[in-house]
Amino acid sequence: MSEEALRGFLSRGDLLAAWLVLAAISCAVLVADLRRNNAHIAPLMKVVWFLTVLYSGPLGLLIYRYSGRKEIPNDSIWRKGFRSVAHCYSGCGAGEVTGMMVAVGLLALGSWGAALTTLGFAYVFGYAMTFGPLVQAGTPVRRALIDTFYADTATIAVMEVTAIGVDLWLAAAATMGDILFWTSLIVSLTIGLVAAYPVNLLLIALGVKGGMGDPRDTEGGHAHAD
Repeated sequence: MSEEALRGFLSRGDLLAAWLVLAAISCAVLVADLRRNNAHIAPLMKVVWFLTVLYSGPLGLLIYRYSGRKEIPNDSIWRKGFRSVAHCYSGCGAGEVTGMMVAVGLLALGSWGAALTTLGFAYVFGYAMTFGPLVQAGTPVRRALIDTFYADTATIAVMEVTAIGVDLWLAAAATMGDILFWTSLIVSLTIGLVAAYPVNLLLIALGVKGGMGDPRDTEGGHAHAD
């Protein structure tokens, strides 16, 4: 498929409508499972899973079912990697969406301006998802800043360089009123998630991240910020 054909496909209103329906159904299934079967999961991770499924629909739901429920048969590094990248994805995704809306919709910036603005928002939101819970848990601010930097910087960089690059490649000239603006944002977010997964596996293997705890721990002792 050529670039123009791809952009034409992503500009279809029925495609966006179908995706929104799938995402809504996926979010409903997630919420029902969290309430019925996995109510013990820490509030932070419930937010993480909801945002992950909101951004990536059925794929996000599959990641949750594979790695985020007490029903998983074991807790491998592969599952830890998915929980860890989903945690980063939830904050970065919110930052990316906000950044794109501000850069394109409010400031009408060019490609470089939009890229830098979006990257800045992604880092602020992504860091906040780790720093905030660490401080709330009693970690000193200086220690929390250092831990956040080591845990999230590489992941955010890979995720956002990939996602922003794809988004600008697909929809550099699109405005918020164009269907392509939204469909390319959906596609780019998911590609960024996939690109950052190996980074999280490496960080877990090196002991920098812990994988957000084991969801089979029904006592709620898995509420970590990594």
